[in-house]
Amino acid sequence: MTTSEKPSQVGVGTPAPDFTLPAIGRDGTVSLGDYRGRSPVLLALFRGLYCPFCRRAIAQVGVTSEKLQKLGVETLAIVATSVDNARLYFRFRPTRAPLAADHELITHRAFGLPHPPVTPELMEAVQKTRINPTGELPAPVPIAEVGEALDKVQGFTPTEVDRKDAERQFPQLKGQFLVDRDGIVRWLNVECATEGLAGLGKFPTEEELVEAARALPRR
Repeated sequence: MTTSEKPSQVGVGTPAPDFTLPAIGRDGTVSLGDYRGRSPVLLALFRGLYCPFCRRAIAQVGVTSEKLQKLGVETLAIVATSVDNARLYFRFRPTRAPLAADHELITHRAFGLPHPPVTPELMEAVQKTRINPTGELPAPVPIAEVGEALDKVQGFTPTEVDRKDAERQFPQLKGQFLVDRDGIVRWLNVECATEGLAGLGKFPTEEELVEAARALPRR
């Protein structure tokens, strides 16, 4: 697995960092270069499969990918877990979106997704901030409890890999980047960028993603 490991400030109008990652749904690898000169691509960077918000959003992306494809935009979801763990999960919960594995979070660092330091203030906020971004729970619950609560709702049993991913990744944030056929970022969304911890787990709606795709410069 290779990519640029130098941290970067990726923004609208800047080149997207190239990468090569193991594909999940097939043998071989996938890279940003595969799309260069061919089509724009929505890159959705997720945490590991222990994250209930990510599991739900990946399923959503699979549905949205068909609408984006009609607009000439491809989709690639990048999941921060091992290839074997991802293949086991998606064997039973397949998605229509192409997938790649990034166990070491290399793309997350390259694209500048935040990984805030664990401080007493952060942990206090995790205990106090209540969320229910997907609407799956009867009422908002503290962030510290939401994962276990949603695992029960979704019928998810974490593997040992999932548990280790959760321990080493906390508190990694996720993000989405719409990259044009020339490799330039034209739209992005970073978790918690506008709402702080209250925005944890939120994901753009299908309408927002389609609108961003329609706004891409046409040739």
